Formats: sequence, structure tokens, C-alpha cells
Amino acid sequence: MDVTQNPRAPIDTPIYTAPPGYFRRLSVLDWLYALALAAGALFALQRFGDYMDVYEKGILLLSAPTFAWLGWQWKPIRGLMALLALLSLAAIAQYGGALDAAENKFFLKYALSSQSAILWMSTLFFLSTLFYWGGLAMRSQFGGAVGSKLCWAAVVIGFTGMLVRWYESYLLGTDIGHIPISNLYEVFILFCLITALFYLYYEQQYQTLQLGAFVMLVISAAVGFLLWYTVSREAAAIQPLVPALQSWWMKIHVPANFIGYGTFALAAMVAIAWLLKSKGVLADRLPALEVLDDVMYKAIAVGFAFFTIATILGALWAAEAWGGYWSWDPKETWALIVWLNYAAWLHMRLMKGLRGAVAAWWALVGLLVTTFAFLGVNMFLSGLHSYGAL
Repeated sequence: MDVTQNPRAPIDTPIYTAPPGYFRRLSVLDWLYALALAAGALFALQRFGDYMDVYEKGILLLSAPTFAWLGWQWKPIRGLMALLALLSLAAIAQYGGALDAAENKFFLKYALSSQSAILWMSTLFFLSTLFYWGGLAMRSQFGGAVGSKLCWAAVVIGFTGMLVRWYESYLLGTDIGHIPISNLYEVFILFCLITALFYLYYEQQYQTLQLGAFVMLVISAAVGFLLWYTVSREAAAIQPLVPALQSWWMKIHVPANFIGYGTFALAAMVAIAWLLKSKGVLADRLPALEVLDDVMYKAIAVGFAFFTIATILGALWAAEAWGGYWSWDPKETWALIVWLNYAAWLHMRLMKGLRGAVAAWWALVGLLVTTFAFLGVNMFLSGLHSYGAL
């Protein structure tokens, strides 16, 4: 039967209206944001293309649609990208091609040289933690709101510091320049920023500020280690890449890995909140158990997806660098243990309906396993990944 011929249907009322397509729902601002990213990628390609191989050029060009899509899905990404471009370009302009400008120019010395920016990031994360906890203790939305804004400020200044550090490495020499994700100092910064950014996303999605007090604890712990490592080992100095790291694989393997680490850590801190609320501790100040459970599950699911991608990329990188996809190096072995742990957690969740205290304790133990894979292996074991040793 042709529904358009239904005599009972009002003549002026359409029987069916197709929903608008995804791209038709985008606004002019959405397209302007995407065009700005594309223009930036093309400028970078034209300006720095001679320093890139074909794979790096591909990564650069794919970054524009990737961040455009992210900005379409979560609007704050647009403001973040705009601020990063503004601040990092302003800092780069101050250098004038000379690295010693970081010691001679006020703007760089006290604000946006890489080391200054990372110190500001650390301070802002500590302050954010204090305000989140103050808001939770005093039942104050104001404290949580200030903590959230400070966390955003830390993310902005931290990513700016990373971008400026990238530029600074090229000022040392074109053969030294590299993306700043090559040692413990740099990846600890990356861990803090990724964990904070994912938390801020869930904070907005679930309209809750109370979880910030818990998630910021693991970020502050990482910042504390970062500061100790900086002072005791002079880790902030930019070093040339060891041969094994002189590969475009690093640019995609390491970020994917730390999305996994960051979201696993986030899930563990939410698990602590779940366990406390289930015991009646802070029960009237924390989100519902169902909300905590959902955040925990989604964080682990996202982390597992990216950790799986990182593990596959790592195997491909190993084949290129060392001649084999898998060598049972301690880092590889513990990465497999982490993967199996969260694969089992998700299997039990999806197949058996894992919920409650068992899921929370499992996520918390998972953080200990992940921490050993991330840091403990570097401290106590040696192998092909020994370039990350403490």
C-alpha cells in the first residue's frame, strides 16, 4: 500500500520527513572551524614539509578532519584549539629563531617557554585539586566550578608548553627536533593532560563536578612525580632521540597508548568514589552509583580501544625497528597483561553484566597493574624499552 494515497491523511501534513543528514546539521561556525584547521594543516605542510617524510605528512593532513570531527562532537575542543594556536604562535614569535630568548624575554621566561608553561600547568593542577576537594567538603558548587576552570586552564597551558617544547627542539637543531613524547618527563605531561581532558568531557556530559576531587588526585600524584623527576634528574632538558625512536610510528603509538593509560586511571578514581558511596561515605555528595558505574565502564571501554590500537601499532613498529613483531620484552609482556586485564573486565561486563563492588575493585586493581606496566617496568626491569628507564 502506498501511504501517500491514504485518504485519511491530512492533505497539508507530510506522512514522513527524512531526518537531516549529519553534515546538514552543521552550522556555519562548524564549517569555519574545520576550514581553519585545514588551513593550519596546509600551512604547516608548506612551511615544514621538507622536514617530514610521507607518513608524517599523512598524519598531519589527517589531523585536520580528526580534530574537526572532535570539535563538532564536543564544542569546548574548538576553544581549546583556538587558544593553543594563539598562545603557541605568540610564544614562537617571541623566540625569533633563538633559543636563548627564553631567558631574556619576560613573556617567555615567566609564562610560555616550555619549562615555564609546564610549571604553570603543575601549579594549576594542584590548585584545581584543592578547589575540587574544597567544593566537595563544603558542598559548594562554587568550589567545584573554580576547580573545573583551573583544570581547563592547566590543560590549555600544558598543551601550549608541549607545542612550544616541540618548536624549541628544532631550535637546537633540525636533526634534534622531535615531537615531545619521547621520554618519561614528556609522557608524564601527556598523561596528565589526557586524563584531565577526558575527565572534563565526562564532567560536562554527566553534569557533575564532584568526581573532579577524585580524578585530580591521580593527576596531582603524576604532577608530583614529574616535579621530583625534573629536579632530581634535570629531566626537562631536551635530548636527541635514540635511534629506535626516530620513527613516525612514535607519533601515533605513544598518544594512543596514553589515552589508554589516562582513561584507565580515570576509571580507577571513579571506582574509589563508587566504593566510598556504596559504604555511605560522602554518599549525599557524590553522583548516583549508576552514574559512577557508567563513567567507569565508558572510560575503560575507550581506554581499551585505544590501548588495543597502540599495542598493534607497537608490534608494527617493533617489526620495523627490531625485526620482529613480538619479543617478550618486559614492556611488551606487561602491556599484554594490562590488555588481558581490561579485556576480561569488559568481557565480564558485556557477557555477565559485571557491576558493583567487584567491577570497582577490579578497576582499582587494574590501575596498579597499569602503573607497573607504565612506570614499574622502567624502574625494576630492563629490555629493549630501556630508553625509558628512570
